[in-house]
Amino acid sequence: QVQLVESGGGLVQPGGSLRLSCAASGFAFDWYVMAWYRQVPGKQRELVARITRGRTTTYADSVRGRFTISRDNIKNTVNLQMNSLQAEDTALYFCNTDTPIWTWGQGTQVTVSS
Repeated sequence: QVQLVESGGGLVQPGGSLRLSCAASGFAFDWYVMAWYRQVPGKQRELVARITRGRTTTYADSVRGRFTISRDNIKNTVNLQMNSLQAEDTALYFCNTDTPIWTWGQGTQVTVSS
């Protein structure tokens, strides 16, 4: 049974940092391109960052230079280090493959507010 469990979200002031983690199980994690997504109410879920098996990374324009995605193919985790957070980064964050094929987890809420 595939599981994606996101954690690490919280309330942070503008300019602050958070590190999100996603624990994946039930599939051959190291074979897949993994990605982080985010969604705010009333808007479509958007891809924030992706990382290939070989650790090539790509980012949405809105987060490039501030966010860093990484993966551990032994622990089956994909992480998102978020720095210089802005109010616009407030969203529910999810992980999945880059063409999402697994059932979405519950996500982790990130709120950036003073």
